[in-house]
Amino acid sequence: MEDDFWHALDTLVTNSWLVIDRPRGSAHPRYPDNIYPLDYGYLDGTSTTDQQGIDVWVGSLPEKTLTAIILTVDLLKRDSEPKFLLGCTTDEKQQILALHNHGNQSAILIERAPSAQ
Repeated sequence: MEDDFWHALDTLVTNSWLVIDRPRGSAHPRYPDNIYPLDYGYLDGTSTTDQQGIDVWVGSLPEKTLTAIILTVDLLKRDSEPKFLLGCTTDEKQQILALHNHGNQSAILIERAPSAQ
């Protein structure tokens, strides 16, 4: 069953156009003190609770396969949504998780088993 889940996510990723709208090193549009440590964007043609594309972090590994998912909860906005991590190293996963675990936000990292990648 777990393989089916990751396969379904892989299908979303491979059948969607990845749009990077916040490149590594850029500032958040509403919170200029928040600098993006990795490329950040979304999968065009998909949607989540905010009616926007599924958010994606893109790491430094050469293969941009889905390595993990972060599930977030934002108590201020009163929503929850997934963030896909493509080609992220262990350190990058932890960095992104820490970024989503501050203030009114809480997050959990769900890592994909290496054999399923």
